[in-house]
Amino acid sequence: MDDMAVPGTAGLPVSGAGALSAALLGRSLESMTASAVVVDGDGRILAANTAALRLLRHDAAALVGQDSHDLLHRDEHGHALPRSRCLMRKALLTQGTVHGDAEWFARGDGTLIRLSWLVTPCAPGAATTGALALLYEQPQEAPPPGGAGYAAPLTELDRLSLLAETTTRLTSTLDADEALHRLAALTVPRLADWAVVDLLTERDEVRRVLVVEHKDGILIERSDLQGPMPPVPAESPMPLSRALRGAASTLAGPATYQGPPDSGIAVEQQRLFAVTGMHSAAIAPIRGLRDMLGALTLGRSQRRDAFTPADLPLLEDLTRRAGLALDNARLYQRQLKVAETMQRHLLPQLPVLPGLEMTSRYVPAPHASSVGGDWYDAFALAGHGHALVIGDVVGHDLDAAAGMAQVRNMLRAFAWSDPGAAPGTVVTRLDEAVMHIAEVPMATMILARIAPGDDGRWRLHWTNGGHPPPLLVTHDGRARYLDEAHGILLGTGLDRARPEAVTVLPPRSTLLLYTDGLVESPRHAIDDGLDRLRRHAASFAHRPLDAFCDSLLDEVRPRDNDDDVAMLALRTPGPAPA
Repeated sequence: MDDMAVPGTAGLPVSGAGALSAALLGRSLESMTASAVVVDGDGRILAANTAALRLLRHDAAALVGQDSHDLLHRDEHGHALPRSRCLMRKALLTQGTVHGDAEWFARGDGTLIRLSWLVTPCAPGAATTGALALLYEQPQEAPPPGGAGYAAPLTELDRLSLLAETTTRLTSTLDADEALHRLAALTVPRLADWAVVDLLTERDEVRRVLVVEHKDGILIERSDLQGPMPPVPAESPMPLSRALRGAASTLAGPATYQGPPDSGIAVEQQRLFAVTGMHSAAIAPIRGLRDMLGALTLGRSQRRDAFTPADLPLLEDLTRRAGLALDNARLYQRQLKVAETMQRHLLPQLPVLPGLEMTSRYVPAPHASSVGGDWYDAFALAGHGHALVIGDVVGHDLDAAAGMAQVRNMLRAFAWSDPGAAPGTVVTRLDEAVMHIAEVPMATMILARIAPGDDGRWRLHWTNGGHPPPLLVTHDGRARYLDEAHGILLGTGLDRARPEAVTVLPPRSTLLLYTDGLVESPRHAIDDGLDRLRRHAASFAHRPLDAFCDSLLDEVRPRDNDDDVAMLALRTPGPAPA
């Protein structure tokens, strides 16, 4: 038999006996006026008739071969239904005939539909067991989830599931803003139509950092209701004031704030209830391990049912988890701030070289401790000229930053104590010291001396210890790497001479020293990054030096690189007038 496309099976070609069986299955389903879906023993959809496709707003290609439970079954809030709670799946596994009423299913257009169903065993193929599911709408469909009316009360299993999900979602981020947005998404519209978060700052000021509304099936952040808040009054009996002082959770409504306001916070609460239309709210404190952090307000405006005291224990469990997440996020941010401050202080102020422009950049690693072993340096030598340095100690953490400080200080001492020594000689001494004194596994670096010659043109004398080569860009847009003087990195224990090179820098040319974080990517070879840097640097040659560096960071640095970046750039003056 030739291959054939079977109705209701997404036009998938089958052949032989399988084609005959599939054809019979497709024709049988199409003869039914009810919406019918056939699944195999694992719950994968084998076929669906036209009525089912129309009801579920899917095409056959999107249904056939998919897991029916994962694709279609939802709870009343549109969330994936745990398999342990799925009666349809239980009927499939036990090969029983089971009827169910008023359960929610996801349609292809993203909406939900409440359907009754009947599942009964069938044999869709000669050696296949499965089930036939008939789906049909309720005579009078219930209001969609989140719409006006009464919300279905949470079962104990729902509560435990929500708390478990909250713990998982909030502890998987160290970004405080992200944690609060996740908290809002977990509670709205599952518990409320509005979520409001007020936080206490380190100066004990109050800021309304998040107001989220559920509208037309999506969450909308209301920035017009966010911003600074008046101070917390010490004796106010109003619910939010008490929550921000650490009192137990409580209920509130428009009537709570109808009287003369006793504080500025009460005025803001009056405005909040008036603008949002909330008729019922539950307010709970957010506590950290040692301090009060803020308060969470959940409000209902579209749903007619009000919060009750029975809802408060769940709310307090949620804010307890939110407090731990915010505590962790704040501690992490303090650590990053301390580490980055240390790193900034380790990096030098650049000297002023008459006739030369010079600038630098340091960008911390985005996903590590925000510090690392990359550094740049520039300092005057005791004799004639200045030293330029770019380097990278292996690692991007506090240990690497501490090692970088050791290497930088030793290098300065060696270069200053013998200003006439060639760069290769200085780096050789530094390498010996690194092996015996510094707690540094390995490092790469470039040490250069720059000084004007008798003809007024600037000369660069350098050695390269395993580092990406300097890039020289002329004013007319020609760029080349200074590949000469390339030796081995520091810390290997090998005794090899350090090569050196000298070049004259053309007028109005730009010299760029950089670390590998600017060009390296986990997905591409470093040669690709070097080529990208060369091409972009050539196109930016005419830009002011600061704009030149910023443009390279924006355009060249790989988005998937989690290393830090250091850059040192200088530009020579134009030719002397004739």
